[in-house]
Amino acid sequence: MPKKRSGGGLSPTQQAAKFLGVSVLAGAVLAGIALPAVGALGLAAKGSVEGFDALPANLKTPPLSQRTTILDAEGGTIATVYSRDRTVVDLKDISPYMQKAIVAIEDSRFYEHGAIDLKGVLRALNKNARSGEVSEGASTLTQQYVKNVFVEEAGDDPTKVAQATQQTIGRKIQELKLAIQVEEELGKKKILENYLNITFFGQQAYGVEAASQRYFSKHAKDLNVQEAALLAGIVQSPSRYDPVNDEAEATKRRNVVLNRMAQVGDISTAEAEKAKKAPLGLKVSKPKNGCITAVKNASFFCDYVREVFLSDKVFGKTRKDRAKVWNQGGLTIRTTLDPQAQASVQQSLKDHVNQSDSVAAASTLVEPGTGKVLAMGQTKPYGYGKNETEINYSVDHGMGGSNYGFPTGSTFKPFVAAAALEEGRPATQEYSSPYEMPYPEPVQTCSGKPWMNTAGEKVPNESESEVGPYRLKEAMALSVNTYFVQMVADIGLCPVMKMTDALHVVQGSGDKLPEVPAVSLGSKGVAPLTMASAYAAFASRGMYCTPIVIESITQKIGNKQKSLDVPKSTCSRAMSEKTADTVNTLLQGVVDSGTGKAAGLTDRANAGKTGTTDERKNAWFVGYTPNLSGAVWVGSASQQVQMKNITIGGQYHDLVFGGAVPGPIWKDAMTGALAGKDSPSFNLVNIPDEDKDKDKNKDKDKDKDKDKDRDKEKPDDGNNGDDGFIGGLTDGGTGDGGPGGFPGGNLIQGPGNGPGGRR
Repeated sequence: MPKKRSGGGLSPTQQAAKFLGVSVLAGAVLAGIALPAVGALGLAAKGSVEGFDALPANLKTPPLSQRTTILDAEGGTIATVYSRDRTVVDLKDISPYMQKAIVAIEDSRFYEHGAIDLKGVLRALNKNARSGEVSEGASTLTQQYVKNVFVEEAGDDPTKVAQATQQTIGRKIQELKLAIQVEEELGKKKILENYLNITFFGQQAYGVEAASQRYFSKHAKDLNVQEAALLAGIVQSPSRYDPVNDEAEATKRRNVVLNRMAQVGDISTAEAEKAKKAPLGLKVSKPKNGCITAVKNASFFCDYVREVFLSDKVFGKTRKDRAKVWNQGGLTIRTTLDPQAQASVQQSLKDHVNQSDSVAAASTLVEPGTGKVLAMGQTKPYGYGKNETEINYSVDHGMGGSNYGFPTGSTFKPFVAAAALEEGRPATQEYSSPYEMPYPEPVQTCSGKPWMNTAGEKVPNESESEVGPYRLKEAMALSVNTYFVQMVADIGLCPVMKMTDALHVVQGSGDKLPEVPAVSLGSKGVAPLTMASAYAAFASRGMYCTPIVIESITQKIGNKQKSLDVPKSTCSRAMSEKTADTVNTLLQGVVDSGTGKAAGLTDRANAGKTGTTDERKNAWFVGYTPNLSGAVWVGSASQQVQMKNITIGGQYHDLVFGGAVPGPIWKDAMTGALAGKDSPSFNLVNIPDEDKDKDKNKDKDKDKDKDKDRDKEKPDDGNNGDDGFIGGLTDGGTGDGGPGGFPGGNLIQGPGNGPGGRR
């Protein structure tokens, strides 16, 4: 009986017995015969063959994961993303030198033996038995291919990877049987092609095409003999023979491959010697994986595309199913990103807000009538360092954005106006609009239970000179708080909720807006993309279209391509054309002579609304032309910075308001995005002006002559806002600072009862 080692392990003789047993078993299966017991080893071949036959013989080969390319609307590359950096190619697109090199060094008898090389097994058996350890393997290329299939199927699961690579007799026997099946079904050339496409070459490169691009910045079909030898040598140990980190070791290994190629007759000795004298000739291209590498400052847009893919059921029933398709890769995704619009947005942001500023800015542009997102940018770039972030300020929390969005301030007022117009109120609707008033009660709700001002809160206007009565046109231009408070009390909250539902306006958390009066003054956080899409409905005469970022997708599986279904924008009527036309007329007045005058475009029809929240923590401008809608937000993502006595983009501001910083950003972004584009007109309606002879209007005209911007806050009273102070009315509590906070951060506010917006 063979002796055991003192440590309890198998002796060299026992190791050899097991190795030989598997080898003889494989030979028996190949020969289709049953062998008698093999001498002193005691291996019952017949029983072993029966057990072998019971093993499954169907190798389920998963499609090889490949890189995904994300394109802009014109076909330019934005970014490449991948779980495995791989590009599958046909054997004809792989250099003959590469084919010969990998066979020479990994399995020189590849074309002579079947799935198992018995001659190689016996040679390795003899060497390993004499050395007392496994110093030489005998796996054929076919067996290696089978093992790589198991590794590929394991993906990034460490447990499954360990199982796929474990060195056990059972695993080896399973690989042997599957290798036999592969040989019968695929043939040598296809096995070689598959092996060269699946194997790992180090430096995040899977498959020979990715490896050729990584190390030499060329296609695999163009590899010369020494380059092919280098890549073939890496396969045995990608870390040890990594030419980027250890050129000397990689050179030695390359030369071993060249010698082997000469020995088997693939090249002459003279060719081998010449190639060995050549430098490695590396021309390394660094791995570029993920949205963080996106060009055109489109990292956040790229990340939004990924989030759309993972969340939309058109790509799979469950998120796990969709993630599997995404990680499988091989996708070419053409998006809606307009290079001209994206460049304009990013340049405008850069011109007005510095990356190092204590506040940030974000801007999103949407095409009315189609829902296409044409641009998306922000001043804090994608990253994990100082003044960088992985949070996309333009979108909802569920799509990678902030926890709650940002309070919108008076940019919410057009939704109230649209609701009132839909309820039949005339565009000349007039309310007393005093400088300050208690919040009216009761206010009707959708539930039928009226809202009551139990806290006795009061609402002031921005300036004491703002005293009514006002009609809608001037109240919108000057953003008069008490006017819109009275309008909500008149029509009730339910029409406002129905309007915002029709415009898909939700909080940044994804939750519906609360049915409380303060919401009408912008007290709740909303994402810029949501606001841009809602205002786009005004531009398209009442038709709301859900935002989309994907135009088309093709997927490459192996060497075949297929088209995938993609999400489509769903357009629905949110309001009548007359209501939309009226709102357009009202908001054109805002940029002509109201709080948004500094944002107005001079070369085309445009409209918009300013918004500034309590304590100057958020400033907005949302505006549009008939063919483009855009939202700009400026503020602190943590909601901790009051924009008073502050320098932004190198310019000092005693007070920041919607018309001052966001407005110019919007103006420059829109100007560049629309350069050379059509300039359609709105369908305006006639809204009679108020009586200019009234004393109140004379007073207001004097104020206008002084160019006093109505968005400014009274400097001696930080809480005297146009609507922010009533944040406490939102949920019946007390206002405590407003939304903010992001996943994994140290930000302090929750959804809370935060401040509403100024103008």
